[in-house]
Amino acid sequence: MTTLHAGYFTQGLDADPALAAAIRGEAARQQDGIELIASENIVSRLVLEAQGSVLTNKTVEGPAYGRYYGGAEFADAIEALAVERATRLFGCRFANVQPHSGSNANGGVFLGLLKLGDTILSMNTAAGGHISHGHPATLTGRDYRIVSYGVNRESECIDLDEVRAIALDHEAQLIIAGGSAYPRAIDFAALRAIADEAGALLMVDMAHVAGLVATGLYPNPFPHAHVVTTTTYKSLRGARGGLVLWNDEALSDRINYGIFPGVQGSVMMHAVAGKAACLGEALRPEFRAYNAAVLANARAMAAALAAEGVRIVSGGTDCGLMLADLTALDVTGDVAAKALEQAGLAVNKNLIPFDPRPPEAPSGLRLSSNAGTARGFGTAEFETIAGWIARLVRTPMDREMVAATRGEVSALCARFPIYR
Repeated sequence: MTTLHAGYFTQGLDADPALAAAIRGEAARQQDGIELIASENIVSRLVLEAQGSVLTNKTVEGPAYGRYYGGAEFADAIEALAVERATRLFGCRFANVQPHSGSNANGGVFLGLLKLGDTILSMNTAAGGHISHGHPATLTGRDYRIVSYGVNRESECIDLDEVRAIALDHEAQLIIAGGSAYPRAIDFAALRAIADEAGALLMVDMAHVAGLVATGLYPNPFPHAHVVTTTTYKSLRGARGGLVLWNDEALSDRINYGIFPGVQGSVMMHAVAGKAACLGEALRPEFRAYNAAVLANARAMAAALAAEGVRIVSGGTDCGLMLADLTALDVTGDVAAKALEQAGLAVNKNLIPFDPRPPEAPSGLRLSSNAGTARGFGTAEFETIAGWIARLVRTPMDREMVAATRGEVSALCARFPIYR
């Protein structure tokens, strides 16, 4: 039998040595290092297999059971399963599971519910907001009129009086709650009252707290928000991608058309399968235990860092992430992050509220307990991690200290293996 490519259906990763080496290197990095970046987590073997399945081969457009292409019987069943699980998990009526990312989910909502040039009120990125909520470098910042709110200088928490004043003064059509680096609980009821007074819609982007919301460990946005967006790979511990969730049927066509054909075309069915898998896992009782541990671990790490003299923005955290202020330690976030990565601790540099420094060399670090908790770390391990961080941010140029810490990190990781 003649084939155009011998081994096409039988050869695996070893058929491409350069790619195989890079992927195996990443697997080793994840096993031997500690992930503290809030935008990352560690998925289950189930999610890996679902997302790496034959669904990669299937192209579909349009809603489940209303596709533009044929051969969609099983793709429809998988997407319907993901939708059912999403609505059951969050107690809402409607879900769109097609967005390729959280940014696509947000963009689809904007396109579906707003007119070009409408005013969006969102948290400033310098105060913890997300770039997809109106940063001038994005399409959102180009296509809509963006006004922003920040945090109170003393409390470093959202100033609701400021939000109200800006919303009314600028006649906002959409108010966005949620962000990328805001560690405190958000008063969604108060924001809905402001939105109603301003005649605006309220959108909540709960990407960093969705798992906590699903398990009752963070304020629930659904009684208050007109629409909620999230990613599925941070606190939901699943496939990379986004969701849009809502309750008002009158918004359904506008939201769905905003996603397709508004901001994206074909559905990535392998990603939807991964979403269905992680949403199924999130409906199990052990998922609440995981999120309770995320919260306890984050608070333990924040307290331990504070005890070591590292200031925590707003004085603590109500979710899995926190911001560490390095100002008093005379080191910038970029320098600290590089030293920590060399020691096997992956973090990201981050602006702090009212940061006098530029984003490229900011005054802070963003830290998260999500991934470490997924591999089994408890409060004792996170207190140890806090000690490593505290000593390295004080001596980032000490090569011997970095190397010694790298050995300690590797020893801890060996006790908590992944993907055995």
